[in-house]
Amino acid sequence: MPVAETELRYTDPFQLLIAVILSAQCTDKRVNIVTPPLFEAFPTAEVLAASTPEVVYEYVKSVSYPNNKSKHLVRMAQMLVDDFNGIVPSDINELQKLPGVGRKTANVIASVVYDRPAMAVDTHVFRVSNRIGLTSNSKTPLETEKELVKHIPEELIAKAHHWLILHGRYTCMARNPQCDICGLKPWCNYFLKQK
Repeated sequence: MPVAETELRYTDPFQLLIAVILSAQCTDKRVNIVTPPLFEAFPTAEVLAASTPEVVYEYVKSVSYPNNKSKHLVRMAQMLVDDFNGIVPSDINELQKLPGVGRKTANVIASVVYDRPAMAVDTHVFRVSNRIGLTSNSKTPLETEKELVKHIPEELIAKAHHWLILHGRYTCMARNPQCDICGLKPWCNYFLKQK
């Protein structure tokens, strides 16, 4: 993947944070449909913080778990304003204090926005890492993250996150992996077991 970057559309860290929160168990394609009017209505943390989950719900009702996500977005914006002067923090631990932000989301923000060596593990990264053999049957996303960052050079970690996501999304799919077109098959545990 020569161009390895997020497929979420955003123009600033606040917008990316919203998009990543919305992307939990939802496709980037759906999030990219929902976010333009949402970003227009709520251009800053201050504007979103002054809103209500009921109002935000109308913008996000087509994503998965819209009730929870609309509550998280408003509370996240309120905390950004109250505790972080409206600025998205760069520290993973600080990010995880925000409502709706778990370790995966925090790692995405740290790596994409702040170019930190953070490995976000979503379903694609988890599946592909185990399937190819980059991890040794990790049982949790955190185990996968720790094993990957131990073996990937620090300067490549943020990009490797996107390589693995895109590989899992377009080549090494869950149900029908495209082994015939995959350039990794000479090193892939899954492919080698199929022979």
